[in-house]
Amino acid sequence: MSITYKDAGVDKEAGYRQVQLIKDIIKKTHTDNVISDIGGFSGLFKLDSKDYDEPVLVSGTDGVGTKLKIAFMMDEHHTIGEDCVAMCVNDVLCQGAKPLFFLDYVATGKLVPEKMAKVVEGIANGCIKGGCALIGGETAEMPDFYKEDEYDLAGFCVGIVDRKNIIDGSNAEEGDIIIGLPSSGIHSNGYSLVRKIVFEKEDMAVDKFIPELDCTIGEELLKPTRIYTKTVLPLIEEFNIKGIVHITGGGFYENIPRIVPDGLKAIIDTGVIDRPKVFDLLQEWGNIATHEMYSTFNMGIGMVLIVDGNQKEDIISRLEERREEFVVLGEIKKGEEKVELCHP
Repeated sequence: MSITYKDAGVDKEAGYRQVQLIKDIIKKTHTDNVISDIGGFSGLFKLDSKDYDEPVLVSGTDGVGTKLKIAFMMDEHHTIGEDCVAMCVNDVLCQGAKPLFFLDYVATGKLVPEKMAKVVEGIANGCIKGGCALIGGETAEMPDFYKEDEYDLAGFCVGIVDRKNIIDGSNAEEGDIIIGLPSSGIHSNGYSLVRKIVFEKEDMAVDKFIPELDCTIGEELLKPTRIYTKTVLPLIEEFNIKGIVHITGGGFYENIPRIVPDGLKAIIDTGVIDRPKVFDLLQEWGNIATHEMYSTFNMGIGMVLIVDGNQKEDIISRLEERREEFVVLGEIKKGEEKVELCHP
């Protein structure tokens, strides 16, 4: 008897069904710059560079990490793709770039078209929030490599910025102000520690209702990562934004020093942060030191902006006009340690 690809665990027909399920979802993200359709060998994007003197492409890639485990445990897959987009788009924003397009990669042990369509729906929703087009991707069925009911997810984003407008923190100086933009929760970092605390130490089920959170622990842990495009890009266009930090793994202590010049330090007042309750619970349940918390999690601040101190009042007024939530976290001063957190 002849052996087929399906006998080896790869169902090509399931792949074809998935493409049909996601076609309309993907098209919702397309702009006039997209000149290809799903199903080709690559995605085509027409670059409109007339508004740039020296256009520079900015790229970012990332995955979701072990937050995927929560999606598996809850069998909820419609938001996890948004996390993947957020992790890439927010990184591209840090250079002052406008996101243009996104591609995804999903690998699974067994391809279930309906499940993968939900994942792609989340990716598409993230692209709409991030202002970029989903122009391609790859779904790989890999039996014996992944468990049948699990998958991995990664993405890749490309943006554009004029070379003279690249933001890297190099022109930050004493007296500049630090503004924090709130997170939507844990985002997509620190989940190995989260899972160890919640599911090993506390032995919780994902459907356990937590009164302090007003939802189940699983629902809290699956809240998608906030995408900051619509908040940050208008500020970049109007003000002198000197540095942008995406608070991801490594928290405040690892990420903020990446854009603070030598001889300066960012002084952060953590007392002004409206810290989501989930961080207090994790710290209590895990008996975690405060320094470790700020070295691992975003603690309620997903993005940090270093702005010209002379423009402080104008920027605050603009954020208030747009009804954006923000806090003035601190300022840039002379120092050698790059970042100093002041706890109440």
